[in-house]
Amino acid sequence: MSNAITVTVPHNLGVEAAKTRVSEQLTKMQRDYVDKVAHSEVAWAGDVATIRVAALGQTATAEITVLKDLLRVDVQLPWLLGVLSGKVQQVISRNADEALRIGHASKDDSSAARKTP
Repeated sequence: MSNAITVTVPHNLGVEAAKTRVSEQLTKMQRDYVDKVAHSEVAWAGDVATIRVAALGQTATAEITVLKDLLRVDVQLPWLLGVLSGKVQQVISRNADEALRIGHASKDDSSAARKTP
């Protein structure tokens, strides 16, 4: 038995910009949590990322679907990690909001590098 979490985050970035930001955030999270998880992997197929994370001897999976105006994150936690579902949902929401926040500049956003005299 597993515990399912679904988080949706509206945005107005379009698919490609949102996908770029999500990808950058996933890379950042893998780097930030490398000492807390045994293994993590992200695989993109079109506009859907499939994520697998192993920690504490358990494996959690997630699917992130990037739509033109919405990000949908579906997570499946094994029953042993189910007690952490509230915390996991908070982390997902916070990171998705941070990645998609208006005014957030991705590394590839050349307009962010422009300076006004």
